[in-house]
Amino acid sequence: MSQHGQSFMRGTLVLSVAAFINRILGFISGMYIARVLGAEGIGILMMAHPLVPLVITITELGLPVAISKLVAEAHARGERMKVRRILHVSLAVTGFLSVSLTTITLLGSEWIASILLSDQRAYYAMLAITPIAPIVAVSAVLKGYFRGMQQMKTIAASDVLEHTVQIACVLALVHLLLPYGVAYAAAGAMAASVVSEVFSLLFLMTSYKLYGESKMPGETWASHLKQGRSTLGELLQIGLPTTGHGVIHSLYSTFQPLLITTSLALAGIGTALATKQFGMLAGYAFPLLFMPSFITQSLSTALIPAIGEAAANKNSLLIHERMNQALNLGLLIGAPATVILYVWATPLTTLVYHSPEAGLLLKILAPMFFLHYFDAPLHAILLGLGRAKATLWNYIIATAFKGVSIFVFGSQYGIIGVAYGIGIGIVMQTLLNFFSISSSIGFYWSIRPYVKVGICMMLMMICGHWTYNYVVSHGMPQLWCVITSIAFSLLLYFAALVLTGTVNWKSTRHRFSIPW
Repeated sequence: MSQHGQSFMRGTLVLSVAAFINRILGFISGMYIARVLGAEGIGILMMAHPLVPLVITITELGLPVAISKLVAEAHARGERMKVRRILHVSLAVTGFLSVSLTTITLLGSEWIASILLSDQRAYYAMLAITPIAPIVAVSAVLKGYFRGMQQMKTIAASDVLEHTVQIACVLALVHLLLPYGVAYAAAGAMAASVVSEVFSLLFLMTSYKLYGESKMPGETWASHLKQGRSTLGELLQIGLPTTGHGVIHSLYSTFQPLLITTSLALAGIGTALATKQFGMLAGYAFPLLFMPSFITQSLSTALIPAIGEAAANKNSLLIHERMNQALNLGLLIGAPATVILYVWATPLTTLVYHSPEAGLLLKILAPMFFLHYFDAPLHAILLGLGRAKATLWNYIIATAFKGVSIFVFGSQYGIIGVAYGIGIGIVMQTLLNFFSISSSIGFYWSIRPYVKVGICMMLMMICGHWTYNYVVSHGMPQLWCVITSIAFSLLLYFAALVLTGTVNWKSTRHRFSIPW
């Protein structure tokens, strides 16, 4: 493996390990909040949060991705002044936009709340989280710089620090504010996110002062901005297409709570109960569903440049090889995750959230969510092929379809219908991305490995169901019932993969790939 390839693999591994640690820390924080605030409090949190990602998306303008690419190119050419100009121009743009939009949001908070919040108790939480936008925007610029300089350890350390501080602040603020009511406690949980982001930003700024490009003679902010028009053009040329997808996603996320609660109201469900059911779906089921996806997300980050390089060299064989590796890994990760989330749905939500009723929602979504583990790699492949517009249109179509499905099924069947509507949207988006790739470069795959993994999934499901019932009948505590039965079923799953020849351990160990 070349030095560049080794550096790339090390960076990917560092980010994957950090993502795993952050997922665990975030899960612990979410579990505590869910237990203390309950489904109703989680519903308030979920309603207040979506506006901020929209502000952040607009202020970032897709610049972090563009920064990492342009900084890497300028650094490779030894253009130190351009590296600093990219950073200065990006900070000026994101700083101005984020402060302006955050100020407007704060001034118009009551009007925004009256439109977007179906439960006005979420107003304080919305106010508490709004100041996070400028902090996240500046942090994203600095992270883009460190990615371009291949300093992945700095990014990983800042993310771990952020989640560690967040847990400490959540424990303190929620405990302090809970006596004043669930609305104030939810606002405290949001404020904890702001504090943790401040610590992360301070760490990034300190790291830049220690390890960043040193100031050049005669360099000033004014000189960078005067000569930065062409640099801004380069940044926007890369960043704007990415922004479209983010804006659509943020807009939908902003209106989704209102869409869901409205559909539930049409089904005859009151505001308080609708907030509670939305909290079970968004605060209980989704964190469990997204828990295993950090691996495919890390893979997708590495896949974009790998596919882009192969496409630039017109190496179609390498493109298909990378594509197969990515989908195979998604299959191996998604299969056992889906079985666990389906078979142990109610025990998991009972143990983690003390909410057995949320198990039904998790059980409904788990089979459809299986395709999500393929969607992230498919999305990355399309970006690597230069088809950003295709990903945008696929997302728009799938989101529109999901919104209609949620409204139709939710108004007829309540929260269960909402869950089915969300699942249908996931299936639609994955299939659209799959067809877009097929129309671009063709799609050649063998059905045999998928049949083998399907058989292994069935064996795992049967073993898990039988083992869980067996240990429960012998009076074992529920925690150990879940741990024991999942461990036995996973052992059978991986043994079946080896026995069927689906995974060759020696080949996997030496080549870092799955020999399908």
